Amino acid sequence: MNLSLSPELIGYIAATLTTASFLPQALMTIKTRNTASLSLGMYSAFTLGVLLWLIYGWHLQDLAIIAANAVTLLLSATILAFKLYNTVLNKE
Repeated sequence: MNLSLSPELIGYIAATLTTASFLPQALMTIKTRNTASLSLGMYSAFTLGVLLWLIYGWHLQDLAIIAANAVTLLLSATILAFKLYNTVLNKE
């Protein structure tokens, strides 16, 4: 029996794991609205990077890259929005 994984399946597994690993931070930030310990520079760069990965996946028409980065972009942009809101209002 051949138990090797196809590259496409590996891509979906990787996409699921990396996106799911981001979920706890997003849920905690949404729940508490606390972003004091989060770096504005890091979340800005990360969100831009995820957007570029989404564009890259779209260009390749790679559903695993598109799906993972669309969800991660939504989560990271939400966290970034909270961070910007808290920074502008000097809540931190």
